[in-house]
Amino acid sequence: MTSDAKQPAKTVKKETLYLVACICLLVGFLGGIVFSVYKSPASAPQGGTASQGGGQSQLTPEQMNTMLNLEREVAANPNNGEAWTQLGHLYFDSNQPQKAINAYSRSLAINPDNADVLTDLGVMYRNNNEPQKAIESFDKAIAVDPKHETARFNKGVVLLNDLKDKEGAIKSWEELVALNPLAAGPSGQPVKEILAEVKGQVKK
Repeated sequence: MTSDAKQPAKTVKKETLYLVACICLLVGFLGGIVFSVYKSPASAPQGGTASQGGGQSQLTPEQMNTMLNLEREVAANPNNGEAWTQLGHLYFDSNQPQKAINAYSRSLAINPDNADVLTDLGVMYRNNNEPQKAIESFDKAIAVDPKHETARFNKGVVLLNDLKDKEGAIKSWEELVALNPLAAGPSGQPVKEILAEVKGQVKK
């Protein structure tokens, strides 16, 4: 999730329905295909774009203050699931994956059926070099919401790049295209074209 795109989620963009907020730019690397995972659309800040997995970003003083206030809130009220979620987003956005994992896990212990939080937890597992746990988290998100496009895309990313399972990635993205045939990345590249490129790698 580049530093100009990775912002905290004090307000969320609930109306985002398309993958324009959750599919990364296709990048060639050593003859392969490399993608990056993205936050769930509902975690994207209003007026901004979804955050990209990986990379560093600095929080503003206001955001740091918000983080400190949330840390105090969950210490005083550990059953405040929304506070844990928002704290997880701030840890996510400041590239603190282990802290984000802990916060999201506490949130999910209170509200287990939040597909967006499950998806963001999966991204953090991936950033914490735990790809299998990332897949498990994306699968849980899909079980809760079978139409969760970001979870399906991110599952393909981890299968392709971390677990070297191109067939699995193809299957995940084929299911995504079946849900939304017009799915496209921020560059405008349709997921169908991304699939064609990955399938081309398989045939070589």
